[in-house]
Amino acid sequence: MAPLDVTGYAVLLVTGVLAGIINTLAGGGSNLTIPALMMLGMPADIANATNRVGIMLQSLVGLQGFHSRGKLETADLGPVLLPNLLGGIVGALLAAWLPATTLKPVLLATMLGCALLILLRPDIVEPPAGTVPFRVNERPSAWWGLFVAGIYGGFVHAGVGFVLITVLCGTLRYDLVRSNALKMLCTCAFTVVALLIFIADGLVRWTPGLILGVATMAGASIAVRIAVKASPRLLRWFLFLMTLCASAAAMFA
Repeated sequence: MAPLDVTGYAVLLVTGVLAGIINTLAGGGSNLTIPALMMLGMPADIANATNRVGIMLQSLVGLQGFHSRGKLETADLGPVLLPNLLGGIVGALLAAWLPATTLKPVLLATMLGCALLILLRPDIVEPPAGTVPFRVNERPSAWWGLFVAGIYGGFVHAGVGFVLITVLCGTLRYDLVRSNALKMLCTCAFTVVALLIFIADGLVRWTPGLILGVATMAGASIAVRIAVKASPRLLRWFLFLMTLCASAAAMFA
Protein backbone atom coordinates (compact mmCIF):
# COMPACT_ATOMS: atom_id res chain seq x y z
CA MET A 1 0.00 0.00 0.00
CA ALA A 2 1.37 3.43 -0.98
CA PRO A 3 1.66 6.17 1.69
CA LEU A 4 -1.56 8.12 2.22
CA ASP A 5 -1.96 11.42 0.41
CA VAL A 6 -4.44 14.21 1.14
CA THR A 7 -7.17 12.41 -0.81
CA GLY A 8 -6.58 9.22 1.16
CA TYR A 9 -6.85 11.05 4.48
CA ALA A 10 -10.06 12.73 3.31
CA VAL A 11 -11.60 9.44 2.19
CA LEU A 12 -10.86 7.78 5.54
CA LEU A 13 -12.11 10.73 7.57
CA VAL A 14 -15.38 11.16 5.67
CA THR A 15 -16.25 7.47 5.45
CA GLY A 16 -15.16 6.97 9.06
CA VAL A 17 -17.50 9.65 10.42
CA LEU A 18 -20.41 8.31 8.34
CA ALA A 19 -19.69 4.71 9.39
CA GLY A 20 -19.48 5.72 13.04
CA ILE A 21 -22.91 7.32 12.84
CA ILE A 22 -24.44 4.41 10.92
CA ASN A 23 -22.96 1.70 13.15
CA THR A 24 -24.02 3.45 16.35
CA LEU A 25 -27.61 4.08 15.21
CA ALA A 26 -28.14 0.81 13.34
CA GLY A 27 -25.32 -1.12 11.64
CA GLY A 28 -23.71 -1.72 8.27
CA GLY A 29 -21.09 1.04 8.35
CA SER A 30 -18.40 -1.39 7.25
CA ASN A 31 -20.07 -1.40 3.84
CA LEU A 32 -18.46 2.05 3.50
CA THR A 33 -15.14 1.65 5.29
CA ILE A 34 -13.91 -1.68 3.92
CA PRO A 35 -14.36 -0.60 0.26
CA ALA A 36 -12.68 2.72 1.15
CA LEU A 37 -9.65 0.89 2.56
CA MET A 38 -9.52 -1.37 -0.49
CA MET A 39 -9.74 1.68 -2.76
CA LEU A 40 -6.54 2.90 -1.08
CA GLY A 41 -4.76 -0.27 -2.18
CA MET A 42 -5.35 -2.78 0.62
CA PRO A 43 -6.15 -6.43 -0.11
CA ALA A 44 -9.53 -7.55 1.26
CA ASP A 45 -8.12 -9.45 4.26
CA ILE A 46 -5.95 -6.52 5.38
CA ALA A 47 -8.81 -4.05 4.86
CA ASN A 48 -11.10 -6.28 6.94
CA ALA A 49 -8.51 -6.48 9.74
CA THR A 50 -7.64 -2.78 9.69
CA ASN A 51 -11.33 -1.86 9.75
CA ARG A 52 -11.65 -3.49 13.17
CA VAL A 53 -9.53 -0.71 14.72
CA GLY A 54 -12.27 1.77 13.86
CA ILE A 55 -15.03 -0.57 15.02
CA MET A 56 -13.38 -1.08 18.41
CA LEU A 57 -12.73 2.63 19.00
CA GLN A 58 -16.22 3.72 17.91
CA SER A 59 -17.73 1.03 20.16
CA LEU A 60 -15.82 2.35 23.18
CA VAL A 61 -16.95 5.93 22.49
CA GLY A 62 -20.53 4.83 21.86
CA LEU A 63 -20.61 2.78 25.05
CA GLN A 64 -19.27 5.67 27.11
CA GLY A 65 -21.79 8.04 25.53
CA PHE A 66 -24.78 5.78 26.16
CA HIS A 67 -23.59 4.98 29.69
CA SER A 68 -23.14 8.65 30.60
CA ARG A 69 -26.74 9.28 29.52
CA GLY A 70 -28.11 6.34 31.51
CA LYS A 71 -28.92 4.24 28.41
CA LEU A 72 -26.61 1.26 29.05
CA GLU A 73 -28.27 -1.49 31.11
CA THR A 74 -25.29 -2.44 33.27
CA ALA A 75 -27.24 -4.93 35.41
CA ASP A 76 -27.57 -7.37 32.50
CA LEU A 77 -24.17 -7.03 30.83
CA GLY A 78 -22.76 -10.45 31.77
CA PRO A 79 -25.89 -12.45 30.89
CA VAL A 80 -26.09 -10.64 27.52
CA LEU A 81 -22.41 -11.16 26.68
CA LEU A 82 -22.05 -14.81 27.69
CA PRO A 83 -24.33 -16.52 25.12
CA ASN A 84 -23.21 -14.05 22.47
CA LEU A 85 -19.53 -14.88 22.91
CA LEU A 86 -20.21 -18.62 23.16
CA GLY A 87 -22.12 -18.41 19.89
CA GLY A 88 -19.26 -16.42 18.37
CA ILE A 89 -16.86 -19.28 19.04
CA VAL A 90 -19.24 -21.75 17.38
CA GLY A 91 -19.70 -19.40 14.42
CA ALA A 92 -15.95 -18.95 13.96
CA LEU A 93 -15.50 -22.73 13.93
CA LEU A 94 -18.28 -23.06 11.34
CA ALA A 95 -16.62 -20.39 9.21
CA ALA A 96 -13.40 -22.37 9.26
CA TRP A 97 -15.20 -25.63 8.40
CA LEU A 98 -17.84 -24.62 5.85
CA PRO A 99 -16.98 -23.48 2.30
CA ALA A 100 -16.66 -19.72 1.77
CA THR A 101 -19.49 -19.87 -0.78
CA THR A 102 -21.99 -20.21 2.07
CA LEU A 103 -21.17 -16.77 3.50
CA LYS A 104 -23.01 -14.64 0.94
CA PRO A 105 -26.33 -16.59 1.01
CA VAL A 106 -26.36 -16.55 4.82
CA LEU A 107 -25.62 -12.82 4.88
CA LEU A 108 -28.25 -11.97 2.27
CA ALA A 109 -30.96 -14.15 3.84
CA THR A 110 -30.31 -12.71 7.29
CA MET A 111 -30.37 -9.09 6.16
CA LEU A 112 -33.58 -9.58 4.15
CA GLY A 113 -35.14 -11.39 7.09
CA CYS A 114 -34.32 -8.51 9.45
CA ALA A 115 -35.70 -5.98 6.95
CA LEU A 116 -38.96 -7.90 6.60
CA LEU A 117 -39.37 -8.19 10.36
CA ILE A 118 -38.89 -4.45 10.82
CA LEU A 119 -41.35 -3.69 8.00
CA LEU A 120 -44.06 -6.23 8.80
CA ARG A 121 -43.69 -6.40 12.58
CA PRO A 122 -42.56 -2.94 13.68
CA ASP A 123 -43.47 -3.77 17.28
CA ILE A 124 -40.48 -6.14 17.29
CA VAL A 125 -38.03 -3.24 17.33
CA GLU A 126 -40.36 -0.57 18.73
CA PRO A 127 -41.83 -1.73 22.05
CA PRO A 128 -44.68 0.41 23.41
CA ALA A 129 -43.61 3.38 25.52
CA GLY A 130 -43.21 2.42 29.16
CA THR A 131 -42.43 -1.24 28.46
CA VAL A 132 -40.28 -2.69 31.25
CA PRO A 133 -37.46 -4.78 29.75
CA PHE A 134 -36.91 -8.38 30.78
CA ARG A 135 -33.65 -9.80 32.07
CA VAL A 136 -31.97 -12.62 30.18
CA ASN A 137 -32.72 -15.11 32.99
CA GLU A 138 -36.41 -14.25 32.67
CA ARG A 139 -36.55 -15.05 28.98
CA PRO A 140 -34.84 -18.31 27.91
CA SER A 141 -35.61 -17.35 24.30
CA ALA A 142 -33.35 -14.31 24.76
CA TRP A 143 -30.41 -16.52 25.76
CA TRP A 144 -30.86 -18.64 22.64
CA GLY A 145 -31.44 -15.60 20.46
CA LEU A 146 -28.18 -14.03 21.66
CA PHE A 147 -26.42 -17.35 21.14
CA VAL A 148 -27.67 -17.57 17.54
CA ALA A 149 -26.71 -13.92 16.98
CA GLY A 150 -23.26 -14.84 18.23
CA ILE A 151 -23.05 -17.75 15.79
CA TYR A 152 -23.95 -15.39 12.96
CA GLY A 153 -21.42 -12.82 14.17
CA GLY A 154 -18.65 -15.38 14.40
CA PHE A 155 -19.57 -16.85 11.03
CA VAL A 156 -20.11 -13.71 8.93
CA HIS A 157 -19.90 -10.63 11.25
CA ALA A 158 -21.19 -8.25 8.56
CA GLY A 159 -24.59 -6.96 9.66
CA VAL A 160 -24.43 -8.60 13.09
CA GLY A 161 -25.67 -5.32 14.61
CA PHE A 162 -29.04 -5.76 12.89
CA VAL A 163 -29.40 -9.28 14.29
CA LEU A 164 -28.46 -8.17 17.80
CA ILE A 165 -30.93 -5.27 17.74
CA THR A 166 -33.72 -7.59 16.58
CA VAL A 167 -32.97 -10.04 19.41
CA LEU A 168 -32.57 -7.39 22.12
CA CYS A 169 -35.73 -5.52 21.13
CA GLY A 170 -37.79 -8.58 20.26
CA THR A 171 -37.06 -10.85 23.23
CA LEU A 172 -35.92 -8.56 26.04
CA ARG A 173 -38.11 -5.62 24.88
CA TYR A 174 -35.44 -2.97 25.17
CA ASP A 175 -36.10 0.19 23.20
CA LEU A 176 -33.88 0.94 20.22
CA VAL A 177 -31.58 3.27 22.14
CA ARG A 178 -30.82 0.77 24.90
CA SER A 179 -30.62 -2.06 22.35
CA ASN A 180 -28.04 -0.08 20.40
CA ALA A 181 -26.01 0.43 23.58
CA LEU A 182 -25.99 -3.31 24.37
CA LYS A 183 -25.35 -4.09 20.70
CA MET A 184 -22.20 -1.98 20.85
CA LEU A 185 -21.06 -3.86 23.93
CA CYS A 186 -21.39 -7.19 22.11
CA THR A 187 -19.76 -5.83 18.97
CA CYS A 188 -16.85 -4.44 21.00
CA ALA A 189 -16.28 -7.82 22.66
CA PHE A 190 -16.33 -9.59 19.26
CA THR A 191 -13.96 -7.03 17.81
CA VAL A 192 -11.37 -7.13 20.59
CA VAL A 193 -10.99 -10.89 20.15
CA ALA A 194 -10.82 -10.63 16.35
CA LEU A 195 -8.41 -7.69 16.45
CA LEU A 196 -5.97 -9.54 18.70
CA ILE A 197 -5.92 -12.40 16.19
CA PHE A 198 -5.42 -10.03 13.27
CA ILE A 199 -2.60 -8.22 15.08
CA ALA A 200 -0.87 -11.54 15.78
CA ASP A 201 -1.16 -12.38 12.07
CA GLY A 202 0.32 -8.99 11.09
CA LEU A 203 -2.75 -7.93 9.09
CA VAL A 204 -3.46 -4.54 10.71
CA ARG A 205 -2.16 -1.35 9.08
CA TRP A 206 -2.00 1.05 11.99
CA THR A 207 -1.76 4.47 10.32
CA PRO A 208 -4.94 4.18 8.22
CA GLY A 209 -6.57 2.16 10.99
CA LEU A 210 -6.05 4.87 13.60
CA ILE A 211 -7.10 7.65 11.20
CA LEU A 212 -10.26 5.70 10.50
CA GLY A 213 -10.66 5.11 14.23
CA VAL A 214 -10.52 8.82 15.08
CA ALA A 215 -13.18 9.49 12.45
CA THR A 216 -15.47 6.67 13.62
CA MET A 217 -15.13 7.91 17.20
CA ALA A 218 -16.35 11.33 16.08
CA GLY A 219 -19.24 9.69 14.21
CA ALA A 220 -20.20 7.57 17.25
CA SER A 221 -20.18 10.65 19.48
CA ILE A 222 -22.51 12.47 17.06
CA ALA A 223 -24.78 9.43 16.76
CA VAL A 224 -25.25 9.02 20.52
CA ARG A 225 -26.55 12.58 20.72
CA ILE A 226 -28.93 11.86 17.83
CA ALA A 227 -30.09 8.55 19.30
CA VAL A 228 -31.15 9.90 22.69
CA LYS A 229 -33.17 12.71 21.08
CA ALA A 230 -34.68 11.02 18.02
CA SER A 231 -38.15 9.49 18.04
CA PRO A 232 -38.40 5.68 18.15
CA ARG A 233 -40.21 5.70 14.79
CA LEU A 234 -37.43 7.67 13.12
CA LEU A 235 -34.82 5.26 14.51
CA ARG A 236 -36.87 2.30 13.29
CA TRP A 237 -37.07 3.64 9.74
CA PHE A 238 -33.35 4.41 9.75
CA LEU A 239 -32.70 0.83 10.88
CA PHE A 240 -34.95 -0.48 8.09
CA LEU A 241 -33.14 1.64 5.48
CA MET A 242 -29.74 0.41 6.66
CA THR A 243 -30.83 -3.24 6.48
CA LEU A 244 -31.94 -2.68 2.90
CA CYS A 245 -28.58 -1.07 2.08
CA ALA A 246 -26.78 -4.01 3.69
CA SER A 247 -28.93 -6.42 1.65
CA ALA A 248 -28.04 -4.58 -1.56
CA ALA A 249 -24.36 -4.62 -0.64
CA ALA A 250 -24.52 -8.38 -0.04
CA MET A 251 -26.43 -9.00 -3.27
CA PHE A 252 -24.02 -7.14 -5.52
CA ALA A 253 -20.76 -7.87 -3.70
